[in-house]
Amino acid sequence: MNLHAREINQDVRELGELLGSVIKHQSSEEAFDLVETIRNAAIHYRRGEADSRKPIHDTLDRLSPEKQDVIARAFTTYFELINLAEERQRVREIREGTQDGTLDDSVQEAAEYLHENDVDPETVESILDDILIQPTFTAHPTEARRKTVKAKLRDISENLEELDEVRLTDNEDRRVRQNVRAQVTSLWQTPQVRDRRPEVTDEALNVQWYLENVLFDVIDEIYEEFEWALDDIYESEIDVPKLYEFRSWAGSDRDGNPFVTPEVTAETLERQRDVVLPLYRDRLKELSGVLTQDGRQIDVGERFQERLDAHCDRLPGVAEEAKDRYPNEPYRQKLKLMRESVLRVSDVRSGGYSDEEEFLEDLQVIAESLEQNGAGQISERYVEPLVRKVATFGFNLASLDLRDHQEMHTNAVTEALEQQENIDYEGMDEQERQEFLTESILQDRPVIDIEDTEGLSDEAERVLRRFDETADWQKEFGVDAIDTYAISMFEEPSHALEVLFLGDQAGIVDLPGYCGFDLVPLLETEYALSGARRIMGTLFENEAYAKALEARNNTQEIMLGYSDSNKENGYLAAQWSLYRNQKRLAEIHDDFDVEMRLFHGRGGSISRGGVPMHEAMQALPNETCNGQIKFTEQGEAIAEKYAEDNIAERNLEQMANAQIKARHTAMHNPIEEIPDEWMSAMETASDAARESYQGLLETDGFVSFFEQATPITVIENLNLGSRPASRSEERSVEDLRAIPWVFSWTQARCIIPGWYSLASGLNAYLDDGGDIETLQKMYEEWPFFNTILDHAALALARTDMEIAEEYADLADDNLRKRIFPTIRTEYENAVDVVLEITGRDSLTHREWLEENLERRNPYVDPLNLLQTRLLAQSHLTETEKQTLRLTVHGIAAGMKNTG
Repeated sequence: MNLHAREINQDVRELGELLGSVIKHQSSEEAFDLVETIRNAAIHYRRGEADSRKPIHDTLDRLSPEKQDVIARAFTTYFELINLAEERQRVREIREGTQDGTLDDSVQEAAEYLHENDVDPETVESILDDILIQPTFTAHPTEARRKTVKAKLRDISENLEELDEVRLTDNEDRRVRQNVRAQVTSLWQTPQVRDRRPEVTDEALNVQWYLENVLFDVIDEIYEEFEWALDDIYESEIDVPKLYEFRSWAGSDRDGNPFVTPEVTAETLERQRDVVLPLYRDRLKELSGVLTQDGRQIDVGERFQERLDAHCDRLPGVAEEAKDRYPNEPYRQKLKLMRESVLRVSDVRSGGYSDEEEFLEDLQVIAESLEQNGAGQISERYVEPLVRKVATFGFNLASLDLRDHQEMHTNAVTEALEQQENIDYEGMDEQERQEFLTESILQDRPVIDIEDTEGLSDEAERVLRRFDETADWQKEFGVDAIDTYAISMFEEPSHALEVLFLGDQAGIVDLPGYCGFDLVPLLETEYALSGARRIMGTLFENEAYAKALEARNNTQEIMLGYSDSNKENGYLAAQWSLYRNQKRLAEIHDDFDVEMRLFHGRGGSISRGGVPMHEAMQALPNETCNGQIKFTEQGEAIAEKYAEDNIAERNLEQMANAQIKARHTAMHNPIEEIPDEWMSAMETASDAARESYQGLLETDGFVSFFEQATPITVIENLNLGSRPASRSEERSVEDLRAIPWVFSWTQARCIIPGWYSLASGLNAYLDDGGDIETLQKMYEEWPFFNTILDHAALALARTDMEIAEEYADLADDNLRKRIFPTIRTEYENAVDVVLEITGRDSLTHREWLEENLERRNPYVDPLNLLQTRLLAQSHLTETEKQTLRLTVHGIAAGMKNTG
């Protein structure tokens, strides 16, 4: 069966031709000719048909600022459209693979895997009961596109889908094509660059859009397909339990963002509830159109009747209306009452559901009644999908995580104790702080008045007010709405006890017996990671903290910071440190009999842990694969994974597939035994890699080189997100946030965060007596090593040293001569060692990826050359400044990556 009418080359060709036509009509024939001249020159050079890029330089040199703007807009718009074509191709492959039964990493394949490994139904259920996957959406500023631009691209994408999947008449086809042309024209005329920095509420709305418009619709389809697959393979019926929860930091992540106020968090909680409740009412209304059974011909059952009667007693006026409107239709009467109870969740009238559990119970009672009346198929088709949605999204759409820097809590505690009780907390050492906080938490009498902020600094006042209002939010929206507190730059046990203390003073914590949030240490520095046993062991033995853990099902969530770890140590050393310390953390938790849930703080780029999540899951140490996993999703990665229904469902099912396999493997091999020779190789390579990487960063003048040879100063002023790009006004790599650090190198096509020091490390191992055969065996047999090498290879493939040299030439001669040759040599050595270990002829081992790079590179190059030309100028007109910012957007679209 042919599912599609088109293929990617046709989409690329037609969209390119349409853009060319729009440029002619909206600008001029001359502008179109200029674009074509530059495009063809770039293609000829990439194909080896030209000796240099001089023709491109010559053309760019003679352009007016207005013509430069046209060139930047042309190539940027091209990439926006081509990205849609590639997205459409992904959808084709997903649909065709599903139809043919050839889709890897699917829930169908997971069911087959379990059966092929002789896993009996009881063990299947045990594995599934263990699994909880928690994608956590953040507002980290890595999304370069404006919301307005994304909306136009989504309209074009829907038109492409219609052309590809719907049998259209000639007139219908013509209308759709006219729509595409109109939207491309509008896209051309729309500013690509934001005039203002987005506000926190904008970021929260962006995250909310994906939850409301995509994930809410697709979540039950994954369960349905998984249950079909299990039913086809296993004779006994296997119920698939809840596998997913969605969480968010948008509107609640205060770390480094002064604009995340308590008012913003309250607004986010309220808006999310106001979004999800109408979705449930709409589904209940649709259900009312299906459950029209005549009560005189069926027996609804005693349990259903009891709940209907009780509901009528709670809402007598609505019950009377329901009986008049639906006489002898008990299901419709119940659904009318349920719609009203959902409506009243968020208002002051009585009769609303107290929580989603009460709502779920009503749905399950309806499902049971239908089953008893031989209408199980109706329940399966119409009631169970709603049950899945309610179980996943609750009354809050997504639970919020609070987060702030540990220093903020320390300062707030210090100020409050000094101001109210004349206690010198600042003068205490770490042990004294732990003892004081523990005693304060366990005593009945409060130590400070959380509402008394007189005389405190603005920051301390805001911290205390956040805890005070969190207690109110939990009362209004439910504890599950905001029940996690992550602590950034966590390095000492007191950093957790300070948050527990503030929670206790605010009434969020009442030990023993009640703790209203999970305390989540964010381990992101080498000091914190290497000291994990000291830190966590101390906490697990602490009387107050142990009671808090007991109140939270004895589960400790630990967050790992991939971004700052990489920026501090380099790619290879950071990856090894994270892997090794995950094993250590698992060991520590086992020693104290505490359940561990790892929270992977991954970004969009490879250097920040942004590999496909299902691949990352299967490369984790067995000791950590207990079924629970949490990870951040951010920036352009959210749009790429969750903007289209088929792709969103595909990503989620790949995660489930990976978790099922990882959990099954860990059940049989709880301890991943790694040969000593491999561990030793990684220790040697990691130490040398860290030394090499830090040597580069400590090179005299490196920060100046970075500022001169990348567009970091432009990126800092791009209005990408509400959060500042740096933690302070200092100009240092340490102070710079990981996102602009990676973004800048990616723009310059010199992606050193993804590979620098890899060669130095591996060659150090070889020089120390190691052999290439060992590394080759590690690559073939060890998922961890295979994953880090393959993704370093991808970063190397996306790097272009010729383009990077164009940027390096912008730096002072002395800096360029001292620093760039070191970078180039490391790149060349990395290419050589990766190819030797993998045994490949090229860095890319996937055909689609090679085609992708070949299609994109000639179109990214002109944007890079235009960007370097503008960066080289000491004075820019307003038009040139706008063009420079636009080149950043265009290169981000072309590389499909920012930070």
